[in-house]
Amino acid sequence: MIKARILTGWSQQDGRHVAALELTMQDGWKTYWRAPGDAGIPPRFDWRGSHNLAGVEIAWPTPRPIDQGGLRAIGYRDTVTLPLTLTPQTAGKPISLMGKIEMGVCKDICVPVTLSLSQDLPHGETRRDPQIVSALASRPATAQEAGVTDVTCTVSPMRGGLQLTAELRMPAIARDEIAVVEAGNDAIWVAQPETERHGDKLVARAELYHVEGGTFALDRSGIRITVIGGDRAVDIRGCPAR
Repeated sequence: MIKARILTGWSQQDGRHVAALELTMQDGWKTYWRAPGDAGIPPRFDWRGSHNLAGVEIAWPTPRPIDQGGLRAIGYRDTVTLPLTLTPQTAGKPISLMGKIEMGVCKDICVPVTLSLSQDLPHGETRRDPQIVSALASRPATAQEAGVTDVTCTVSPMRGGLQLTAELRMPAIARDEIAVVEAGNDAIWVAQPETERHGDKLVARAELYHVEGGTFALDRSGIRITVIGGDRAVDIRGCPAR
């Protein structure tokens, strides 16, 4: 269903190393973005078996909405390259990357899979891999790059959870815009938002619940809203009160 390999990438002047995880799916199969929507399985990464590795930052390329039996998932088809920016524990020494990845792949059914990969990365290599460069260029635009001028969120209590209404003043990026809301806390589940546009204002309404059914606090600075439309996306961090 899916094949994976590590692209070895290059070393940066700041001492970090840029590599990538390439995922290739068979025809008709798909996998999921970091926020997989109502029908997806969120990917999980474990790099603890690596050597000389202090941190990993994943740069997610722009995903696409995927209809899955009337539910909306967010993810990728065919092949996706996930750039990895790696910080070494000891600068100037090579990194040996070892990862365990738990993810879902779907066609007519969804199948959880576990992938194990390892790769020694070449220290001192400066040639940039065009495939990784292209994946980095396909990331969502920042709010500033996309011309977002105002972001506010109203939060109100509802039975069992909270309702969040986000108002974003920004130019339209496509006719089929949708918003994806992340709470910044894995214990908070966010239902598929309803998205509508009124002139230069995009409004997204979502319901938030604690996965264990209890009460919870919402950190507005951790809210992340991604607006997706066509082959473009905008990444908006934080959502202050009006």
